[in-house]
Amino acid sequence: MDTAKNGAVRAFLFDLDGTLIDSKLDLVNSVNAMLRETGRPQLPTELVASYVGHGAPQLIASVLGSTSTESERRNALAIFMTHYGQQKLNLTRPYPGVVEGLRALSGAACGEEKGWPLAVLTNKPIQLSMDILEGLQLAQYFRGIYGGDSFATKKPEPSGALFVAKELGVSPKEAAMVGDSDVDIQTARNAGMVAVGVRYGFGQHDAKACPADVYVDSLTELVKLMRRFPSFEVSE
Repeated sequence: MDTAKNGAVRAFLFDLDGTLIDSKLDLVNSVNAMLRETGRPQLPTELVASYVGHGAPQLIASVLGSTSTESERRNALAIFMTHYGQQKLNLTRPYPGVVEGLRALSGAACGEEKGWPLAVLTNKPIQLSMDILEGLQLAQYFRGIYGGDSFATKKPEPSGALFVAKELGVSPKEAAMVGDSDVDIQTARNAGMVAVGVRYGFGQHDAKACPADVYVDSLTELVKLMRRFPSFEVSE
């Protein structure tokens, strides 16, 4: 990691799907339930997963294709949301290292309030995001949780990320956006933040065309990176 560039990081914004939680199968199963209900053929798991990241309306628009009408997309979205609301925690789990990483970064592992301020910035609707994070006992680590309907625009537009950084009390250059997809890396770029990519997840990411500043295999690795450099010490 380039400490000259990244040594000022004082807060973290995390993507949700593919970064904190492995929600792929619950999302895919809900999409295919919608397709069956509307008399359409099911789609392969990896194809549906490749559409995730831009929010539920875009997910459904991609699934139905360009020939679908606005009315069809609206109806399909409502059906999908019903199914996903019921299935959202069936198979979804935190990725390995997420709980340990969040505990260490937030300061909870030491039983202290001292730690890096953390927030979630996802394109998933806020209520679903809250329900999932609370259901998985992850919400406690974040000072703020923001969804795709929390702001007028979604990632990769920077307005949400800039708002969150301000709420966390840091400037954009002092914040890092952590995610698994091009959407997250582009969000960091657009907001003037450090871009941290995770090497797992299921988001679409072209590391050559849209490289992150640093990559980690787990959030525990991120903790080790932060602790390695004196410039990353938490300020009092």
